[in-house]
Amino acid sequence: MKNEADTRATLIDPKLKASGWVDMQITREHYYVRDQQYTPGRVILRGDRVTRGEAKKVDYLLRLTDAFPIAVIEAKAESETAESGLEQAKNYAQDLGLAFAFATNGHRIIEYDFFTNSSRDLSRFPTPEELWIRWQHNSGVIEKQMIQYAAETPSGYGAYKRRNPLLCPYCPVNVCDKQPFYFQEVAIREVIKRLMYGQKRVLLTMATGTGKTFVAFQIVWKLIKSGWLQRLHPEKSARILFLADRVVLRDQAYNTFSPFADGNVEPRCKIDGHNFTMNRDLYFGIYQTLWSPDGQGIRLFKKFPPDFFDLVIIDECHRSGFGTWREILDHFGSAIHLGMTATPKQDESIDTYSYFCSEEPEVTIDVEHSERGTWRPPAFSYSLGKGVDDGFLATYKVHRVRTTIDANGLYLREAIEQGAEVFIPEDTEPREIYTTPQFEREITLPDRTREMARHLAGLLRRFGKMQKTMVFCVDMDHARSVARLLQDEFGSETGFSNYAVPIISEEGEDGRRALEAFADSDKSTPVVATTAELLSTGVDVPSCRNIVFMKTLSSPVLFKQIIGRGCRIDISTDKYWFRIIDYTNATRLFDEWDRPPMPPFEPPIGPRTAILAGSVFNVDTGEYIVGAKVSVRTDPNSQQGPILTDDNGRFYFQQLPAGQLQLIVNATNFVDRTIAIETVPDEVTEIDVPLKPAKKKGGKIRVEGLEVSIADEAVFVIEATGNQLSLKEYLDYTKNNLNQKVLAQDDLRKIWVDSDRRKAFIKDLRQSSIHPEVLAEVLGQPEADAFDLLCNIAFGSPIRTRSERATAFRNREQAFIARYHDDARRVILELLDKYRVGGIDQLEPEIFNVTPFSKWGRAVKISQWFGGLDKLKRSLEEIRRRIYEEAV
Repeated sequence: MKNEADTRATLIDPKLKASGWVDMQITREHYYVRDQQYTPGRVILRGDRVTRGEAKKVDYLLRLTDAFPIAVIEAKAESETAESGLEQAKNYAQDLGLAFAFATNGHRIIEYDFFTNSSRDLSRFPTPEELWIRWQHNSGVIEKQMIQYAAETPSGYGAYKRRNPLLCPYCPVNVCDKQPFYFQEVAIREVIKRLMYGQKRVLLTMATGTGKTFVAFQIVWKLIKSGWLQRLHPEKSARILFLADRVVLRDQAYNTFSPFADGNVEPRCKIDGHNFTMNRDLYFGIYQTLWSPDGQGIRLFKKFPPDFFDLVIIDECHRSGFGTWREILDHFGSAIHLGMTATPKQDESIDTYSYFCSEEPEVTIDVEHSERGTWRPPAFSYSLGKGVDDGFLATYKVHRVRTTIDANGLYLREAIEQGAEVFIPEDTEPREIYTTPQFEREITLPDRTREMARHLAGLLRRFGKMQKTMVFCVDMDHARSVARLLQDEFGSETGFSNYAVPIISEEGEDGRRALEAFADSDKSTPVVATTAELLSTGVDVPSCRNIVFMKTLSSPVLFKQIIGRGCRIDISTDKYWFRIIDYTNATRLFDEWDRPPMPPFEPPIGPRTAILAGSVFNVDTGEYIVGAKVSVRTDPNSQQGPILTDDNGRFYFQQLPAGQLQLIVNATNFVDRTIAIETVPDEVTEIDVPLKPAKKKGGKIRVEGLEVSIADEAVFVIEATGNQLSLKEYLDYTKNNLNQKVLAQDDLRKIWVDSDRRKAFIKDLRQSSIHPEVLAEVLGQPEADAFDLLCNIAFGSPIRTRSERATAFRNREQAFIARYHDDARRVILELLDKYRVGGIDQLEPEIFNVTPFSKWGRAVKISQWFGGLDKLKRSLEEIRRRIYEEAV
């Protein structure tokens, strides 16, 4: 019976070729790729050492074109059953978003069809044409305007593949410098499918760092190069608007779309102001610019005809495109709207799903709990957790720190009694106790900030003082203060005048230059950037290794965005993981990640015949307020207004739906109000809205002269439970775990010198989040033998280094070494040197595959110097035993 490799070569490959699939990519059509690896494997940390988990790889990937994979094949050896590979094939196909999966042992072929969710036996593999026809028929993606063209061509897809946006090639790698990852391919395909269905609203949910803008670029590339957008209206050019709410996001997109500029023609246009050209194809703007009026009061977006754009791409759509700026999207309402976000928002003011997913099929939120209701999911989702698991995003360590003030709170009375100076501005009513959420918002504590900066400086010296670091502060003043303190710590030490800088605005030349320099992996400074909000979204800093929280957070959305700043892998700086240094317990929000959505909001339905009228007045004086802004929110994404109250403080809305709505009222120098109201069909609902005069906001209290220190640190995560432990707690946890596994040091020694038992023991420790490499790092014993570290923790034994053990062996075991001839003695001494560097794992047969042993003939030749392979193996075992002999 043939093994798997022979089965593939002599049985499976010929069957594929007989069905019209080729094993060469020269034609770029109907070919298969063997051993297609589609993930690099999760980044695994052991101490600061990085390894990769197992990569995902499919035996065969069948592609109709470079841009359209259609099926996978899982191959088994001839002696195995085809069924044994079916579930694996299905899992691969689901990862890759494919409709067909095959499992075969070279004789029997089983097909699984995800359209019908059923399997069947086949006598041969389907041809490319057969799979394409089935895919089109079952997916319903057949362009009406292309049916005639397809009928006139001899092939089901080949002749018009460039006219079909699904089959049309991606932007060539030599033009855009990269090709899509597997999940990006799925995202591109799912969006284009929906557009071909005729959908006008589509949502992509992809974690920060997974290439949303690159996906959008490839979608646009295929839509334009295939002529699909042009065919929607042959009389005019296809036009796209990329809409963001930050200049940096707009500019990043503009640069990503640069392959469209071929050197002869520039199809791109940045909308910087009211002087812009109308003869480009790709426009890039921000809401603020499009909303700005000219001298006659005409807003910029209204200078474009409503049907000017075919596709509007809304970046970070969870925080933009609603409320006031919704009018811009409505103006271009006939265009396709593609929303992109890492964090869909769903609350009383914005429902990203409701707006962009209204045309998606409705599915159950939780199959096992149908009472949770249904929702309409995005076209495609790729979470941060999935990105980390696949290995496309960096993994992380969490380092939690609390100061004594954060742990205990601050009582002003006690602070005064202890000699602190307290400055309370006029019109400020102090609290009895202040806790972390109020620090630097209501009360400024320079001593706390100094202690945090001092502690952070110590961590940076330990971890690497030139590692790019983002520090998230409460406000601009706090960011400036932290930057100054860190600059004072490191300025003279590094010789850099811009070691730490506050980056609090992207406006102005200085702010933009600092932001660009910090984001550039090739520039060493600034090293530390402190900010309040600016760096939380959209800024690519792949080399960032430390994310520091000195501000409290309550929003899981913002937390996720900030963490995303560190998630990019940066091969150029050898960055595969990052640290989260948390002084404010922001990492409690990890628990909020990737939860299923809430049941969707249900806006009022029925005729819009209700009317709402009323007045706004000062609750203290009874006087009506002229010019108050009044809006009515009819559902999470829609509102009427704002309108201004008239000379009598009156407002009036008509054509409202009946049901529960929200009335939003605000006026200068008054406290804003949001009121739930009930409207009735064909009736006028009257309401009077009293507003309280706003009290003048008091300044921040300032307290100086406090004694602040670090109360506790938690740096170790027990993966099985999620518990975070301090160093002492982690060492106690390790000791208890070891004492449960071995009763005495001699028991551990017997395990240690036995290769199989030792490997199983170490694997068991790692599953309990106990890593000898981590212990060596935190105990400051990088040269210690792992056996001695474990014995020290479990039994209090002294720690010996590997070098000390190797030297002791050489001195003590002269008689043992002398038993061998010169060549064998040379091998033993080289093995000792390998042990000094890498420990006992170097004393295994695999070591003979590396230099210098490989130059000496590897295990086969070297074994002759020991009297044969068995004697070489026994000599290795004896060396391991004798190295640890004194541990008895």
